[in-house]
Amino acid sequence: MLPNLITKTIHLRDGREITIETGALAKQADGAVVVRMGKAMILATVVSKKEASEGVDFLPMSVDYQEKFAASGKIPGGFLKREGRLSDYEILISRIVDRAIRPIFPDDYHADTNISITLMSADENILPDCLAGLAASAALAVSDIPFNGPISEVRVAKIDGVLIINPTPAQLEKSSLEFIVAGSKEYILMVEGEANEISEDEMVEALQFAHEEIKRHCEVQIELTKVVGKEVKRAYNHEKSDPALFDKMKSELYDKLFECVSKQIPNKSERSDLLKKIKEEFVASLGQDHGFETSLIGPYFHKIHKEAARNLTLETKKRLDGRDLNEIRPIWTVVDYLPSAHGSAIFTRGETQSITTCTLGTKMDEQMVDGAMISGFNKFFLHYNFPGFSTGEVKINRGPGRREVGHGNLAMRALKKVLPPDNQNPYTIRIVSDILESNGSSSMATVCAGSLALMDAGIPIKAPVTGIAMGMISDTKTGKYAILSDILGDEDHLGDMDFKVTGTEKGITACQMDLKVEGLDYSVLKEALYQAKEGRLHILNEITKTLAAPKPDFKPHTPRSFMMWIPKELIGAVIGPGGKVIQEIQKDTAATIIIEEVDNQGKINVFSANQANMDAAIRRIKAIVAQPEIGETYTGKVKNIQPFGAFVEFMPGKDGLLHISEVKWERLESMEGVLEPGEEIMVKLIDVDKKTGKFKLSRKALLPKPEKPVA
Repeated sequence: MLPNLITKTIHLRDGREITIETGALAKQADGAVVVRMGKAMILATVVSKKEASEGVDFLPMSVDYQEKFAASGKIPGGFLKREGRLSDYEILISRIVDRAIRPIFPDDYHADTNISITLMSADENILPDCLAGLAASAALAVSDIPFNGPISEVRVAKIDGVLIINPTPAQLEKSSLEFIVAGSKEYILMVEGEANEISEDEMVEALQFAHEEIKRHCEVQIELTKVVGKEVKRAYNHEKSDPALFDKMKSELYDKLFECVSKQIPNKSERSDLLKKIKEEFVASLGQDHGFETSLIGPYFHKIHKEAARNLTLETKKRLDGRDLNEIRPIWTVVDYLPSAHGSAIFTRGETQSITTCTLGTKMDEQMVDGAMISGFNKFFLHYNFPGFSTGEVKINRGPGRREVGHGNLAMRALKKVLPPDNQNPYTIRIVSDILESNGSSSMATVCAGSLALMDAGIPIKAPVTGIAMGMISDTKTGKYAILSDILGDEDHLGDMDFKVTGTEKGITACQMDLKVEGLDYSVLKEALYQAKEGRLHILNEITKTLAAPKPDFKPHTPRSFMMWIPKELIGAVIGPGGKVIQEIQKDTAATIIIEEVDNQGKINVFSANQANMDAAIRRIKAIVAQPEIGETYTGKVKNIQPFGAFVEFMPGKDGLLHISEVKWERLESMEGVLEPGEEIMVKLIDVDKKTGKFKLSRKALLPKPEKPVA
């Protein structure tokens, strides 16, 4: 029994339980809890400095989710045999928690904060990612760190038409929708997930169902806070203030900034230059000895600009670049732009542009996944790259960051729903999106370009997928709000919602939502979803002008694939001793051959960009696996000669006895001088010994029978 243990229990609707424990472990952290469900155990800790660093005007928070290999009884792979940098999967879970937790901190809290979430024990029937947000919030709830929580996260899925919370992995395989939803007791904060072309109403129903469960989790955390005596949080003062400076800036700059944003300039750099000029003129007007806090000029300027831009949209229903609320920026697309790629496309919408490639590989190109909970292989993956030049910045390429991993994962989830099933697709597919320009919604540009690249490569997808990023500006005092389609980068930064929705003409395939404002009504959410649908269909109409369906054939340089099934017992014959046979075939034909056992049969895939080479490899394989038939004629090669006949290889790996009596119609006294080793002759299979399986051949059966002499 652990000492000083305090426990609270959450009862799920299906009878399962989640327990939150605190007071025994990691007591030097500001807050620490262990969340249990079944055999799964997550340790979450939070530590935050008392004071903010000099000049910091944001929340410098890091969230790290990690799964210990020992949690599932595994030893890590690789040379070091220890947990290393976070995997993409762990980064994605870290991002989901961060996106849910960050908005609930006070706007003026700027102390360095770290949330560490560790899977300590695994349960094969429990997916731990849906408990990570609850664990992080509970750690904050038992600390004295100021936050406007609690919150929780759950996974909602629909299996056989029924919505359930936190399904098992087996249940999830049969789901038609699957979302991780985070929220407080009052409202939803974050959504991330995928679906099989569902309707907007079906999605809203799932979110409401998830929120009802989240409310119960929050109530238990509130009780836990009272029990541990952490209802009063630490006092802090992380922001300097200069009311006189703000009042001066507001009176002198608001009208200028409102006039600036009212010009509705489409070009991002021109808008930035005009704002920079207004700010520089104000600073110059202050003179040298103005007595104000200089470090606050930037934050105050941003605050006033944000207010002016938001009021423009709320009052005039117009946007920074002059578009209507539901208007999509101009779109142009091109396919087959890169002649050496298997598939390629350019998608440009306003000042956002993606060039995307599709590459087809073999099973040997599959991505290996080696994690504590998830192991196996991926045959479809998508990589998203965001270089500095896409926004006109000088930025050294240090490899993909968390943002790139998250955006790539969203686009991957959107597109994988329309791919052919694995048993109908022999290829490993890699999509790469390189963002060449960015002014909002580059992940959705990746989805659109990815659809075109797949179709250009000749992959028979069910339907093209498009995506759109929605935004919202609202005023809680007046109740006014404006939903924005295809948001700019500035609108994302200045707005209250970033809601990305992808789908086909039939329905939604993936979504990602982040809210920065309290109390989004479900009627507004539904309105946003239907406005997103209108935008998606408009974009779909634009891209299908370039390419409406998958091309009927692959590019000439794309590796073709041929699949065949053989009896399980013949796999060894094709491979040969030490792989000798298959290696010889690949060397002679330059084809790639993949053999695996599936459903107690041998599955062979042959890949080659040259049809003649593929045909040669297929012939060699068919010759090996072909079954001898009595009565058939074969071209054989004499292997060796014995006094009683000759052994002839009449099929690859199959020898038969050509008895001396079956060589000619004439009687032979010996085999000397009749046949030579290596000589090719035509033979007929006349019998197979039922006991030994030995083959009996005849040459004379193929020769004309001599006529009997006349008496």
